[in-house]
Amino acid sequence: MLQKCRIKGRKMLKITREANGEVVIKLSGRMDAEDLTALETLMTSEADSRPIVLDLRDLTLVDQDAVSFLKRCEADNVTLKNCPAYIREWIRGERP
Repeated sequence: MLQKCRIKGRKMLKITREANGEVVIKLSGRMDAEDLTALETLMTSEADSRPIVLDLRDLTLVDQDAVSFLKRCEADNVTLKNCPAYIREWIRGERP
């Protein structure tokens, strides 16, 4: 299990990784542009034959860059599990 926490004032994103046939990366807290590089690096390191799932159940706040990233993930066949309704609506409203 991997955990990455970054505290900047009150901001924090926690990343937890589990693998069992598929790689599940659980995101908790707030995600913004500053978090994307670390997340992309983790996902790239998992670029074997196992599917990647991003579990967003505990994601509480995202910015525009994070939403664009999540939309690209879906386009690249990454599953967004437990995606909060407000994030799903924002993804749908994103221009290509």
